Amino acid sequence: MTESQINPTVPPSGTGCVECEETGSWWVHLRRCAVCGHIGCCDSSLNKHATAHFHSSGHRYVQSFEPGEDWFWDYVTEETFTGPPLAPPTSRPDDQPSPGPRGRVPARWRELLAAGGAAG
Repeated sequence: MTESQINPTVPPSGTGCVECEETGSWWVHLRRCAVCGHIGCCDSSLNKHATAHFHSSGHRYVQSFEPGEDWFWDYVTEETFTGPPLAPPTSRPDDQPSPGPRGRVPARWRELLAAGGAAG
């Protein structure tokens, strides 16, 4: 792991997945790019925006952006690791549900994920 590629001073891009917020979609869990702060949805989400960010940017390190979690993931080695503390906030707000955000998660979200269906 190359800590020089991690920027512990950059704040997160927001409290939810950047692309899901732009499109009105929803997510299961959130991941924070440890290089630039981009918040994307995890691979359990329909849109997998965190992994898409890795592929488009080459930023290989993310940290969980879920309350109580501080693990990092390296997309290249596909391994978890312990990294430096990142600038706050270090997770989505405690009152924001998972999946989230409140009001946009369809009642059939589990069925949609199982089927790989539409985000709406």
